[in-house]
Amino acid sequence: MSTAVVGWEQFSKKKAATWLLGIAVILGAIATLGSTGIVFALLLALMLTGMPISIALGLTVLTFLFFFSEVPTEAVAMKLFTGIEKFEIMAIPFFILAGNFLTHGGVAKRMINFATSMVGHWHGGLALAGVMACALFAAVSGSSPATVVAIGSIMMPAMVRAGYPKRFGAGVITTSGSLGILIPPSIPMVVYCVATNSSVGALFMGGVIPGLMLASLLGLVAWWRAKQGNLPRMKKATWGERAKAFRDSIWGLLLIVIVLGGIYSGMFTPTEAAAMSAVYAFVIAVFVYRDVPFKKVPKVLLDSASMSAMLLYIITNAVLFSFLMTHENIPQLMADWILGHNLGVVSFLLVTNVLLLLAGNVMEPSSIILILAPILYPVAMKLGIDPVHFGVLITVNMEVGMCHPPVGLNLYVSSGITKMGISELTIAVWPWLMAMLGFMLLVTYVPIISLWLPRALGY
Repeated sequence: MSTAVVGWEQFSKKKAATWLLGIAVILGAIATLGSTGIVFALLLALMLTGMPISIALGLTVLTFLFFFSEVPTEAVAMKLFTGIEKFEIMAIPFFILAGNFLTHGGVAKRMINFATSMVGHWHGGLALAGVMACALFAAVSGSSPATVVAIGSIMMPAMVRAGYPKRFGAGVITTSGSLGILIPPSIPMVVYCVATNSSVGALFMGGVIPGLMLASLLGLVAWWRAKQGNLPRMKKATWGERAKAFRDSIWGLLLIVIVLGGIYSGMFTPTEAAAMSAVYAFVIAVFVYRDVPFKKVPKVLLDSASMSAMLLYIITNAVLFSFLMTHENIPQLMADWILGHNLGVVSFLLVTNVLLLLAGNVMEPSSIILILAPILYPVAMKLGIDPVHFGVLITVNMEVGMCHPPVGLNLYVSSGITKMGISELTIAVWPWLMAMLGFMLLVTYVPIISLWLPRALGY
């Protein structure tokens, strides 16, 4: 028997096993959970076909309403429009546009030079500079994949040329890139606030200290592994060289002040700050640094529009799904079930972490937040968990999901940059991923880490 035939038989067996498991779960859900089971069974069945999550959400709602409910279909059309009539949603395309101008421009390179001048002389200096540059770029982009692309495309080849193992460089940049969704501004944080009607400004402030702590932890892991492996150190920069690097990067760094300073001072709402960041990023990329010529501006706009449309389409269908769950009283039923089984705060947070990590195996962050946040949020509120703490906890879980297979977006972005396979990258990120898991537990059970700054600022 040929190798191709054997391979096809193995693939068919795996596919059949997956379908059988899925059918068993679907039937079990319908039998034990009634209408709740039907909703999730429909969603799981559609996802098993390989259908995009956004379309699966929409079809689940339409199928259930048509066959199992008396809700008029006109309500669906109405909900499609009214569900996304939220001022906060406008922040998403603006942050995406700002991030794209910065990614196509030379802001990332200047931030890397500044970071290298500050920490390049320590053990694993280039790796530490990569972590610091990711943290700085995260504070102006709001996206993990954008951070990995902007920093990784420059930093990873530089680390290999300097004598760092390829796996080491890929591991540190892939995981540090995830800071893009924890250090504000953050697109997943905006999505969480839209799904739960929480304060975007408070959640942004809640992500500052955890973001800085995680950046320090990832840098510590890089420093320790570099010291153990006696990896190269760079010549210590003079204060004059540091001052020059700072001056070169000042226009990019000022964007952090504009976004966070504008929100904190009350000068801007988060959405207005997003619009200001998009305009500012355009000005510095086109007129100040002149890294983006006018002929490339339409491409940047088109890329941003395409990404925004994809995210907004997911949000629209998730709003429909949330409407269906609310109509069927599913969040309330689940909250009553959890409280009826005497699950305390500790147990509930543990279950939430496990559920989010499992979801991270098959879905990307925005989809996870839009599906699970409306279900888990009411339970968290009944248990007295602060919405900012809960939002930061979910965001940290999303960071971990970005860095592990099979759907970890950062792994795929890094794979494109380094030409390494996903399995090799999974091994490369392991030390930093373990540190992130430990940090996730710390944030979960020590809420003051997330809440101190928002409370100190009066949120």
